[in-house]
Amino acid sequence: MHLILLTAWTVLWFVVVEPHGGFSWHYLRTGGALIYQGDAGDGSGGLNLYAHHPELQMGPLSFLTAGLFNPFPEATGQLLAAALMSLLGLVIVVLAGRSAAHHFLGTGTNHQRLRQRVLIAGLAFIPMWIEVAVRFGHLDDVLALFFTALAVRAVTRGNAALTGVWLALAMDSKPTALAFLPLLLALPREKWLRAGLWCAGLVALAWLPFFLGDSQSFAAAKFAIPNHPASALRWLGVGDPETPGWDRPAQAALGLALGSVAVRRGRWAAVVLLGANARIVLDPSVYTYYTASVLLGTLLWDVIGQRRLVPWWSWLALLILYGSVFAVPDDAARGLIRLAFVAVSTAYVLFWPVRERGRRGQGRRRPPARTDEGPAHEGPMGGPETGPWPPPAPMPGAGPPAGR
Repeated sequence: MHLILLTAWTVLWFVVVEPHGGFSWHYLRTGGALIYQGDAGDGSGGLNLYAHHPELQMGPLSFLTAGLFNPFPEATGQLLAAALMSLLGLVIVVLAGRSAAHHFLGTGTNHQRLRQRVLIAGLAFIPMWIEVAVRFGHLDDVLALFFTALAVRAVTRGNAALTGVWLALAMDSKPTALAFLPLLLALPREKWLRAGLWCAGLVALAWLPFFLGDSQSFAAAKFAIPNHPASALRWLGVGDPETPGWDRPAQAALGLALGSVAVRRGRWAAVVLLGANARIVLDPSVYTYYTASVLLGTLLWDVIGQRRLVPWWSWLALLILYGSVFAVPDDAARGLIRLAFVAVSTAYVLFWPVRERGRRGQGRRRPPARTDEGPAHEGPMGGPETGPWPPPAPMPGAGPPAGR
């Protein structure tokens, strides 16, 4: 029933948005054609892609995937891509639910309440997912967030190799996924090296050929976009008309630092939210699809990082960040709202007391003396069940510049 409700909710949003969607799909279509061009054409494709087209800020894996839709007529390819990306949103909710179920395995968690929590958070997540997947058609963001959700699943299972692989594929899809790298630290310390080697190897395999093939590819890292009046960056005193040279390195550094602090404090489920916060607080632009990464972060925090029945951070993020776009006409006021959300949510997930905080890298928690989940189910023999009862069921939760 939860999957049926979430699927119907996704289809509804898809039907409403798709006729006016694909705002940025032409970037993916162009990059997908160029990356398969090789030595053919005018020499601006293949490994010369980023040197000649610095405005194409997506990762090579995104272009390789987008190129698979190019044999279809443009409208058909866009529709098929939008449908696939929408489906991946549902898969992410399922992955979040399964990750939470595995994380809480053996704690006496009431899985019916967990399913309800994922459902409620998923209902907030889907509209923003359709925004990035259908309205804008940003395959790079979609793949980066999908692979990040897979990395979270691997973390809860303690699988070092897969954690490294999925995080690498996320960065190969979109460079801003670098901010999610502290998820590696959520693994047991003895697994860090293995996960890091897998991650570094696959990132190098995807990106090095472009930089070795044409040294001008580094120009893509300097591509600038306008500093919008509604950006939080303006409230931080940055009045530059375009992206300052220090801005993108600062985004990555802030995301990595906040994520590392979260892991150290036993709150690794907040890594994605903190990485997304670092992006929107320092980004000069304010495109609504940025909020999809924040909603993935709140989804993971609401279902893994805490055990409240109502996942209110997901709905707060949706209403504050997305709702303010329509309800608040003043640019400066919207920028202040974005800054306030980042400040409050960051402080909350890092410092607000959370019950039965887990140990780093364990992927599960010991049964708490008392939680707000309600009593655990009785086992089949009538005594308290040390593991989840009933066993976990499949969880449903179970144009603008191209790369910005």
